Amino acid sequence: MSINARSLRYLLGWLIAGTRGGPTRAKIIEALKETPQNANQLATLLKMDYKTMRHHLDVLEKNKMLTSVGDRYGATYFLSQTLEDNYALFEEITSKIGKK
Repeated sequence: MSINARSLRYLLGWLIAGTRGGPTRAKIIEALKETPQNANQLATLLKMDYKTMRHHLDVLEKNKMLTSVGDRYGATYFLSQTLEDNYALFEEITSKIGKK
C-alpha cells in the first residue's frame, strides 16, 4: 500500500468529515461499493447535478479513493484498492459524523 494508515485516516477524515462535500462523497463511495457506475448513473441514483457529481468524482479520484476505467464521459468508477482494503476505516469515519 502506497499510503500509510495514519495518512489514510487523515485524508479520509478530511474528504468525508472535514469538508462541506463530505457527506455527498460518502454517499458516492457507498454507492460504488455496491456497484461500479459512471458519473451519469451516480448523478441519477443520488439525485444530483451531473457537474456536481463530476466535481466530487474528480476530488475522490485525485486523492486515490477511486479509480476509473474508460474515457472521461463514459468512465466507470470503482473504489480504489486502497479504499477497498481500508473500507472499515471509511465506515468508522462515516459513523462518527452521524451520517448513517
